[in-house]
Amino acid sequence: MRDPFANPFSSADADRHAIWQMLVERDIDAFLAGDWAAVSGDFVDAEFSAIDARRLPDPADWRLAFPTLDAYRREWLRQAQGFSRLRFAEDPRDAIFRTTRLEAVQIDGDRALARKCFDGGIRLADGSFDAMNWQTLYQCRRTGDGWRITGFVGYLPYPMPKG
Repeated sequence: MRDPFANPFSSADADRHAIWQMLVERDIDAFLAGDWAAVSGDFVDAEFSAIDARRLPDPADWRLAFPTLDAYRREWLRQAQGFSRLRFAEDPRDAIFRTTRLEAVQIDGDRALARKCFDGGIRLADGSFDAMNWQTLYQCRRTGDGWRITGFVGYLPYPMPKG
């Protein structure tokens, strides 16, 4: 069984290791703390835009929901605040790490495409289950300060329906 807290990329694969740290560990910890400042430096502000696939498989249904980093920041903070009000039957950090996988990172020069999947969820104190079943494709660029996010297609269905 895989250790959900372990970076699947060794430090010898420094690029993929750094991308995993940014997109998994730092993202989860910042989200749980509602601390945008902890991840704000992970983006290339001037290049950023993102698409919300709305968990729908047809690209005709997707929306340019985040044309700027500020638009995404507002939604990220809204979601983090809403999440912090939930009551859990298990440690949410453990559950999110257990649910999250980022094992596919393609790198071509100073650009990367990383696929992060969520497959599972979190048990809530009221006995319900908050399902987390989606995936995100992140576009990243190597900068002088390391790898940064330039955009993503998020909230894609996971798994994608076979068609």
